[in-house]
Amino acid sequence: MAVNYMTKEGYDKILSEINYLESVKRPEISAQIAEAREKGDLSENAEYDAAKEAQGIMESKLAQLKGLISNARLIDESRVKTDEVQILNKVKIKNVKNNTIMSYTLVSDSEANLKEGKIAVSTPIAKGLMGKKVGDIVDIKVPSGVMRFEIMDISI
Repeated sequence: MAVNYMTKEGYDKILSEINYLESVKRPEISAQIAEAREKGDLSENAEYDAAKEAQGIMESKLAQLKGLISNARLIDESRVKTDEVQILNKVKIKNVKNNTIMSYTLVSDSEANLKEGKIAVSTPIAKGLMGKKVGDIVDIKVPSGVMRFEIMDISI
């Protein structure tokens, strides 16, 4: 399995979700299963089937999160530089074609959240920006074709 690079914040967020699933959701679902079991015939008990399905989904999610944590490598944020684009940098780019300016923070796959302006380093745009410097013009192949961006600023 691949190494998952993440920030301390991202790591702590996953740990708290694991804790919530184990200490709150698992007992809730177990109680639902027990309650449904008490109602008799399990072969035609929709509540029991729904609770068992919820349990399976929750356990799968828990296993996935534990897998992320087991292969996690924390990034030392104090060592992040801004001379060229790298993970944890906030990059301000301009679409050369229409002069639209966008800012993205490059993060690990598990921490990506487009609403917060965080894109995964595995995305085409992030891959195309990695290692580039302020002032560089880069052509990045995206699903809709090739886009040209100018790197305006790199910060933390």
